[in-house]
Amino acid sequence: MHPSNSETTKQINELKKEIQELRKSLNQVNDQKEALFDKREKLGKEIISLINTTKNTRKVRDELTASVKKHKEERKKLNQDITHKIDKIKKLNQEKRDLEHKKGIKESPSQIKREMDKIERTIETSALSFDKEKKLMKQVKELKKKYKSLKEMSGVWDSTHDLSKTIDEEKKKADEHHKQIQDLAKESQEKHETSIENSKKIQELREQEEKIKKDTISKKEELSKINDQLKEKLKKLSELDVTFKEEKKTKQDKQEKNRKKTILERQKEVEEKLAKGEKLTTEDLLVMQNS
Repeated sequence: MHPSNSETTKQINELKKEIQELRKSLNQVNDQKEALFDKREKLGKEIISLINTTKNTRKVRDELTASVKKHKEERKKLNQDITHKIDKIKKLNQEKRDLEHKKGIKESPSQIKREMDKIERTIETSALSFDKEKKLMKQVKELKKKYKSLKEMSGVWDSTHDLSKTIDEEKKKADEHHKQIQDLAKESQEKHETSIENSKKIQELREQEEKIKKDTISKKEELSKINDQLKEKLKKLSELDVTFKEEKKTKQDKQEKNRKKTILERQKEVEEKLAKGEKLTTEDLLVMQNS
């Protein structure tokens, strides 16, 4: 036996309300899921951008490190060469001291030459007495003799001078390499630290991405559950609609049957009035017309 029509209507209205709420929940959860998709996509692009930036940073860092290594090798070669030349100068200085001790000379050839030139200019440009000029000429002669004896030492002085000059130049180059090493090493370290920071950020973003992935799966499961509930409610609503229509038809049929029964009963009453010769009312006349 079917429930009353009013009960079925009540059930249908309640069911429609539940369906409306489920559809509302379905739309809300779907919006949440789409928002998670958008956020995950944004994170993915940020991760890719950071990865590319980190790769470029590491490439620059490696190039800087290679430059530092190259400058260190150049500085090492220069320092080794400087050490070698300093040892050579020490040997030349010892050789020079031995010659000076042997010949009893402390001045350098250039000093003696300057002194000779000075005396010769004085002789040429000054009005000197005979004795004074003779005395100066004797000094020049002695200086020339000393200068001649120092010729074998001039090579030692020249070599020492040239080596000292080369050492100064190489020290300057070594200092330049050292500065380059410091500057490049500092920049390389900065790139390395930036690379580490970016790697940490990438890891953090990937953790966020993984959480969003899990949340998205959860929302999909929630959507599936709501959708199943909605299907079940819609199926039940369809069944109730059929029941409602059946109940409505049954009620209409019953009403029609009762109406016909009432008309027949009224017709019978009017016929009895006619038989008795009683006066008919307007309603009685209407009944007779519909018979």
